[in-house]
Order: sequence, then structure tokens, then C-alpha cells
Amino acid sequence: MEQIKREISVMRIVKHPNIVRLYEVMATKSKIYFVMEYAKGGELFNKVAKGKLKEDVARKFFIQLMNAVDFCHSRNVYHRDIKPENLLLDENDNLKVSDFGLSALAESKRQDGLLHTTCGTPAYVAPEVIGQKGYDGAKADIWSCGVVLFVLLAGYLPFHDSNLMEMYRKIGSADFKCPSWFPPEVRRLIRKILDPNPSMRISIAKIKESSWFRKGLISDKQIMRKMENRDKGVVQSSSSSSSESSGIPNKSKAEHEKPPYLNAFDIISFSAGFDLSRLFEEFSPQREERFTSRQPASVILSKLHEIANCFRLKVMKKEMGLLKLEWTKEGRKGILGIDAEIFEITRSFHLIELKKASGDTMEYKKAIKDDIRPALEDIVWVWQGEQHPRPQ
Repeated sequence: MEQIKREISVMRIVKHPNIVRLYEVMATKSKIYFVMEYAKGGELFNKVAKGKLKEDVARKFFIQLMNAVDFCHSRNVYHRDIKPENLLLDENDNLKVSDFGLSALAESKRQDGLLHTTCGTPAYVAPEVIGQKGYDGAKADIWSCGVVLFVLLAGYLPFHDSNLMEMYRKIGSADFKCPSWFPPEVRRLIRKILDPNPSMRISIAKIKESSWFRKGLISDKQIMRKMENRDKGVVQSSSSSSSESSGIPNKSKAEHEKPPYLNAFDIISFSAGFDLSRLFEEFSPQREERFTSRQPASVILSKLHEIANCFRLKVMKKEMGLLKLEWTKEGRKGILGIDAEIFEITRSFHLIELKKASGDTMEYKKAIKDDIRPALEDIVWVWQGEQHPRPQ
């Protein structure tokens, strides 16, 4: 159960276009259901099993892998089992990191600031993980990514032996040879990644600065923007002709001007009977407040702007139906930010979700209770958890 809790809590915070999405978790008395993004292209392993990939193709996958792993590390999440079998592909051949069953959060570190659980797949695991003296999860993930890069370009593993202890010896001393077809800049990069000394191992930031990596680079901000637009049902036209293009068709202007629409599955998933969040309170990085309103979206948006003016908050419009409210004064954990998102159920009936985007959780709860909820009273029909709607 602890492993399931950890995997769910991890996947709730690693929302990135190159990571398989967990859309919903539901349960019956005997089963837990993960509703996940469908990766139509299958495992990257199946491509590599047919032989080495072309350099440009391998670079594209490696860039997407680095972007995903870098994002995980920025959220203090360490995958710990990166290998081609856990890297899936969508219908456009874009990479999706999956299987966070062995992942660790920063809270898993001991007093020495290191992780101590030996896990992963032997051929891809970093030497310090085998050493059982504690390891930096980020450095260990980088090593595994280096092994993946080698496999993509070579078509075989850098460390392989029928005797497991001999393979561990090769890993510990970085005893491997690059094939003759590896370009010099790739050889240099892989040597820096597969450095058996984790303190000397290259960082993701330095990997992204390497000349070989930058040849096919697409900015992470551009990728994130595509992901956000896809998830909200709003697609912006892109001038990029990169191979990492999302391939999602443009929508009409009218659709851009409407908040996201909730289908029956979405509505059911908000039901308390299907909500497992209480099982994962200890891991949950965010808190949400939801209410319904019988006012049109334009009135709700006007009210949110009015509240922002009243409390002197910054308002940032991310897209139709999604606003970010930010306090100007810094709190205990930085600036408090709240995402306010409007979902259309019918033309005159909406669900609004308020979610902490940044800052301290206690300050967020206080702001919701003392300021936001009272100010919204005249447009609220019913708050989630309340039994009786307000007359309107």
C-alpha cells in the first residue's frame, strides 16, 4: 500500500509532456484503478531491439528523456528505474517516461541527505547504488540516462556479462568501449555521464549545454506550453517545425473562447465515493477547493478579477477558464499563488476549482477561509462538501 501511495503522489506532481499522465485514481472495495494516458507507440525497447537508432532519432529521444528527468528532479522526484522498457512512445513517436513504482521523493532521504534503497535494473543502475553506502537520486538517474543513450546509439548495453558480479565490476570501474560509429562529441558526453564518481558526473544542466545535445534542442518552456494547451483543450498554433511537434490539430476560435467542458466521467470522478485523495493526505503536495455556480463564465471571471483588485493580487490569465492569483507579499515559503479554473458543465452551470500553485499550505488555507470564500459568496451555489446549495 505504501508503494501505491508513493506512486500516486509522485505522478500527481510530475505533469510533463514527456511523462505518462495519471488522469484519475478510483477504487472499489477490492481494486484500485489508475486511469492513465495511452501510449500507442509501445515501449522504446521494441525499437532498440531491432538495432541501433539513427543519431538524430536517438538525440530526439534523449532530449525528451532529459527534459522529463530534469522536471522530475525539480520536483524532488527520483525515478530510480530508467530503462528503455519504462520509456513509452505516443502515436507521434514522442517519448513518455512511465513506471514510477520504484521512485523516491525527497522525504525518502535519510539524515545524510542520501537515498539507501538498492533498486533498479542491474545493467542500468549506477555504481554508487550497488555500493550500498547511500547515493544521490538525481546523480543515479543521470547515470541510467547515459546507459539508455549508449543503447540507443549502439544497439547493445555498455555493461554486460553473464556473471552478475563481473558486470558490477565493469559498472564500478566504467569499463566500456564506445563503438567506432559514435561521433567524438557523443563519446565525450557519454564518458562524462558514465563517470563512476558521482561527484564528478556531469549534471543535466551541463548535458543540455553540450554541443551534441543542443543540435536538436527544443526549449522546455515551449514543450510545457504545448502540454498545458493540450490538457485544457486549447491548442495554440506553433511555428516550430521540430520533430517534437505535438501533432494536435488546431481548434476553432469559438472553442478557444470557452472554458473546458466536463464530461460525465469527469463529473463522476469528482464524487467523494471515487476520490482517493484522503488516502494520500500525507503525500499530497496541493490542496483543492471546489464550488459550483449557476452564473455564466463571464460573471465568474469578473468576480475573480474583482477579488484580485480588492486584495491587491496579481492576476495572470493562462488561457480561457484558467487564472492565476498571486499575493504581492512573500510568505513563509515564497509568494502564495492560487490557480482558479472554471469548467463548463452546462452553459449556465459551472464547476470552479481553486488550487494552491505556490507558497505555504497553511497560508493558502487561511486565505481561502478568511478572504476568498467570503468574497465569492454571492456567486457560489454550493461548496464541495456542503449539503445544501445557497439560494440564487
